[in-house]
Amino acid sequence: MPLTPRPVRLTLALAGILAATILAVAPAQAEEPPIRVGVLAYRGGDHANAVWEPTVRYLADRFPKRGAEMVPLDLPGMDAAVAAGSVDFVLTNTGNYVELEARHGVTRIATLHSSRSGASGAAVGSALIVRAGRNDIRSLADLKGKTVMAVDPDAFGGFQVAWGALLTAGVDPYADLKELRFSGFPVDRVAFAVRDSEVDAGVLRACVLEELAQEGHLDRGQFQIVGARTEPGFGCALSTGLYPDWPLARLAKTPEDLAKAVVVALFQMPDGHPAALAGGYEGWTVPMDYQPVHGLFRSLRIGPYEHLRDVTLLDLARENWHWLALAALALLWWAVHSLRVEHLIKVRTAELRAANRELRREMAERRRAEDTARERQKEMDHVARLSILGEMASNIAHELNQPLGAIANYARGCTRRLEAGVGSAAEFAEASRAIAAQADRAGQIIARIRDFVRKRASQLEPADVNGAVEAALQLCEGRARSGNIPVIRELTSGLPPVLADRVQIEQVVLNLVKNALDAMDDGEDGGAGEGRGVTVRTGLDADGRVEIAVADRGHGLSEDARARLFDPFFTTKPGGMGLGLSICRTIVESHGGHLWATDHPGGGTIVRFVLPAAEEKVNAG
Repeated sequence: MPLTPRPVRLTLALAGILAATILAVAPAQAEEPPIRVGVLAYRGGDHANAVWEPTVRYLADRFPKRGAEMVPLDLPGMDAAVAAGSVDFVLTNTGNYVELEARHGVTRIATLHSSRSGASGAAVGSALIVRAGRNDIRSLADLKGKTVMAVDPDAFGGFQVAWGALLTAGVDPYADLKELRFSGFPVDRVAFAVRDSEVDAGVLRACVLEELAQEGHLDRGQFQIVGARTEPGFGCALSTGLYPDWPLARLAKTPEDLAKAVVVALFQMPDGHPAALAGGYEGWTVPMDYQPVHGLFRSLRIGPYEHLRDVTLLDLARENWHWLALAALALLWWAVHSLRVEHLIKVRTAELRAANRELRREMAERRRAEDTARERQKEMDHVARLSILGEMASNIAHELNQPLGAIANYARGCTRRLEAGVGSAAEFAEASRAIAAQADRAGQIIARIRDFVRKRASQLEPADVNGAVEAALQLCEGRARSGNIPVIRELTSGLPPVLADRVQIEQVVLNLVKNALDAMDDGEDGGAGEGRGVTVRTGLDADGRVEIAVADRGHGLSEDARARLFDPFFTTKPGGMGLGLSICRTIVESHGGHLWATDHPGGGTIVRFVLPAAEEKVNAG
């Protein structure tokens, strides 16, 4: 199949070679020359200047003594500039970087984080376009026998990614197409050729079509995507998978200190900086894994893997006779070298074993420290529960006196009837049942207290929030009645369960309700003010989390108290330890939730905490 010759691409290439020559012969006139950044101008020099010049100016501002300048280059110019060492850094496409890495030893130091990146962080792919209405070309396989245009054989998103996708679809662009043309840079020519029906289909780097439409160079509605697919979080038309975005790489000659300083400067670029807006990116990240690119090149047998193409043994010997001679000498040297390597391996193995022993020791110490911290936290939770019950002891005693008093009254009544010889068996049976009911009531009070204060390991299981709230409120009923403070329940039914330790949730609710009752005791309204009382609400927040709120009509919080409310040992109560709310926050956050306090409209305080629903927490885990 005849191929159209590659268009002449001399302008940017000569610019790169000329810059390299000038730098090679010009004497050094400054101690610190400007930082030179070579940028791949895949849509021409004007577009590269508009997109990347603000980023280079940002670097110039960060290095005022040196300054920085941008060198727009095409693919041949990029290779020439790197070979000549006329630039310090290169910003180029993913595939070109892999080739420069193999040829010249450049090293990536950061990866661009595009504003259009997919969920994986990858942002480079290919879009194969045809004119709208071409119903005969829907899938990649339909391109067999058609005329296709790409920008350059070495363009990564502009051809190589699409090449791999076409091979996967059973189409070899060099064998199965009617004609494969290359337009040369800029890539805009490909879109215009498809629009003007000069070719059946074109290969564009993903997002170029959207950029051209946004700039007003063409109408997006005139095109449709061949084999359209979607990637999570990626907003551009796409026909292939995504690969890591452009890397910033340093040359082998670039000082390591300078490379580190440039990376730090880029990582510190503020959000929304004009340079990022002009470049269409959100920032820079640590170098991504480029093994998928190596995998693509290996399958295409290009770039560093071009040597994998089929060759005869005679061709191999003719082209590499000097290597064969060296190999023969290497075999003689290998015997001596292997002994030395074996010795070094033994030494290194011993060092690794020693390092592993030290690592295991450190891990064991860390586990012991974590176990100790958990035990101390458990002890603090236990002490906090005992402290709460100690403060409420008189009210709990009053709660117990009621069923015990009823039992005593029923028992005395039965005794008098027996001594007087009056009363029927039915009356005595009824009295016995009443005594048993009051005994069960007292037993339930004691069982709730015993479950609440016993020392136990945390047990996470699906728990009903309304049930935990009710259990906590039952322990507070006597305290509320003695202060003549109504406790209002606004519990939403049908709430999803939360994955939590029920007793710890009861502890949090009990502590918050007790604080609310204490605040009402300290309030100025007394016990009969309008709207006075403690309100306990449950429901779902806007994010689907279970929310519990405890609202009082007390004196509210000062600015200082609000700022330090959850600090350990901070308290506004005479004789208080200041641990209750701190422990509550620790418990809530250990369950994946959040605890905070706000002012109550009309006076008082609302303390809320949210917990993720059990299904949500399991999925997140």
